[in-house]
Amino acid sequence: MAGTLRGVLLAILLLVAGVPASAKDYTVGDSSGWKPGVDYAAWAKGKPFSVGDTLSFQYGAAHSVLEVSAADHGACSASNPLRSHRDQSTAIPLTKPGTRYFICGAAGHCAAGMKLAVTVSGGDAGGSAPATTASSGPTMRSTNATPAAGSAAAATESDSSAAAASGARLATGLLLGAVSLAGLMG
Repeated sequence: MAGTLRGVLLAILLLVAGVPASAKDYTVGDSSGWKPGVDYAAWAKGKPFSVGDTLSFQYGAAHSVLEVSAADHGACSASNPLRSHRDQSTAIPLTKPGTRYFICGAAGHCAAGMKLAVTVSGGDAGGSAPATTASSGPTMRSTNATPAAGSAAAATESDSSAAAASGARLATGLLLGAVSLAGLMG
């Protein structure tokens, strides 16, 4: 009986530890989605974006989601995106702290408000780090992203490294938790 209980507790521990409790999936613009006429600065204001969260962009074929530099965000320049998405449903995992910038690449759409700057805190479970600095527009990163020229490859490698490190920390935590539980169970 003790062996069965130990197995059940271990299985529960592994299931719970594998799901980040604080990770949130934010739909950019909520029910309005990614389109002109939405105040993305107001949408983002006060939201506690953290490492592990995801931004989901829902948009029509006339739009795109471009991740850009701060300068290109401010200038609404789509000429040198870090990443480009056009799949009409883009999920961007927030893998590291810092500010990320997004615009729509369609002519005139960024200037009309389709832009977003999101400040991501360091993964303190949605805690006390700065929440957002939004300036009308969305933030994104998709698993089917089309890398842009230049620094996109380096950015993708950096995101991959951050994801690998996070996975390694999770695996180590799971192993330590299982060993601790086994020790407690005697």
